[in-house]
Amino acid sequence: MFVMITKIISGGVIGINGYDVFVEVFISNGLPAFDIVGLPGTAVKEAKERVRAAIKNCGFEFPAKRITVNLAPADIRKEGPYFDLPIAMGLLVFMGVIKEGKTNDVFFAGELSLDGHVRPINGILPMIHHSSQKYKTFIIPHENIKEAELIKNVEIIGVSHLKEVIDYFRGGSKPKNDIVIEETLENENNHFLDFADVKGQENVKRALTIAASGSHNALIIGPPGSGKTMVAKRIPFILPDLTVEESLTTTKIYSIAGRLKDKTKLIKERPFRSPHHTISYAALVGGGKVVKPGEISLSHNGVLFLDELPEFSRNVLEVMRQPLEDKEIHISRANESVVYPSKFMLITAMNPCPCGNYGTGAGECKCSPNAISKYIGKISGPLLDRIDIHVESFRGDYETLSGKKSISTAEIKERVLRACEMQHKRYGDKNKYNAHLNVAEIEQYCKLDKTGNEILKQAFDKLGMSARAYHKILKLARTIADLEESETIEILHLTEALNFRSLDRRYFNL
Repeated sequence: MFVMITKIISGGVIGINGYDVFVEVFISNGLPAFDIVGLPGTAVKEAKERVRAAIKNCGFEFPAKRITVNLAPADIRKEGPYFDLPIAMGLLVFMGVIKEGKTNDVFFAGELSLDGHVRPINGILPMIHHSSQKYKTFIIPHENIKEAELIKNVEIIGVSHLKEVIDYFRGGSKPKNDIVIEETLENENNHFLDFADVKGQENVKRALTIAASGSHNALIIGPPGSGKTMVAKRIPFILPDLTVEESLTTTKIYSIAGRLKDKTKLIKERPFRSPHHTISYAALVGGGKVVKPGEISLSHNGVLFLDELPEFSRNVLEVMRQPLEDKEIHISRANESVVYPSKFMLITAMNPCPCGNYGTGAGECKCSPNAISKYIGKISGPLLDRIDIHVESFRGDYETLSGKKSISTAEIKERVLRACEMQHKRYGDKNKYNAHLNVAEIEQYCKLDKTGNEILKQAFDKLGMSARAYHKILKLARTIADLEESETIEILHLTEALNFRSLDRRYFNL
């Protein structure tokens, strides 16, 4: 009996991280069969038909023997078409088409079509980022080389057809990678939006300046047409630029989700996601048969904007409570459990009532108290408690709308960056902001004097605050102090922070 085993290096993705997969091909005499083991998903099981046809269409006779392919480690479920190319390479080595040993320490990943063409796959960036510590040569689909070459100090070989791989290992020339990769992380602002275009709404701009300076969550309440959405869309442009680490993580997430628009460079701009209120639970959180990132993770290192907040399903809204606290989302399914990062600023907007006129003075509110209560009640207290800033927007009058432009995005960003720099120096971490402080850090960095403590105690008792709201006010006051370049929290900083909770009683009966 003739027996042979070959091992080919490949990889997969769990969450946003890659992991090694070793494709072991065992071939022996016996009744012709082709089995794939090692917890393969449906797409992986179907690889045997794609591989069989691809090898035949390259002009080689497929072996009429018993073939077993093991995907190790066998305790992790394998999903996706990543393993077509490495399975084919294992068979070609056995068949003698490629000399044994030639494929050692070479990473393979790619989907095969029936005629042998190599198709692109999602998630190539996290795979190569992980495996680049061990291997230096990667053979992947040609359409993925732009994304893969973002990882430096490795050799990327892009192929369009299985024949190109065979020719290369039989002494032929290496396929050309005719791609220019851009390395700069400068923000291009191809769709720059200026705060100067927003007339009036100075209190909202102030609130969002504070939010951006400390990475705080915010809720804007106001009538239709008052500029809530217009202001929210400008927030990413006043946030600090992405660090290299943040940019790489964000690009990984979009690679896994198959949403990279430009695969020649890392994502440079902070994400701004604005899902419609009809979004499903799975689309927001992530999931599916093959678990993919949802809007919460696609907003990582950026902004998640939920317009018309009460129109969202309550079940959908409540799922955000855990990621808002933990900065990551855990998704568990019958076959796998993954963790995606979800460190985002939550910006929300809503009308004060179904008709939008309650308490605005812009027109008569036609909603009954019961209708208003039901509308507002769609937002739970625990979720509201996780939003640091509540601010009202108002319809501008004619003089305001026809007047001169106000403070610009560049001016706001300059102030935000100064406040962020104070936080980075204080915490020794470029990715940490006041909103991320834990209880021990709040006690250390958000100290009040005797008068401040008395004021906060009165507000705490009067508003019936939770412990979470108490801590959020202290963190918010710390950010306001940083904006004023003050090392200590003064009374004015504290009272302004308290004012951003004044809507609790008016709208939510807290």
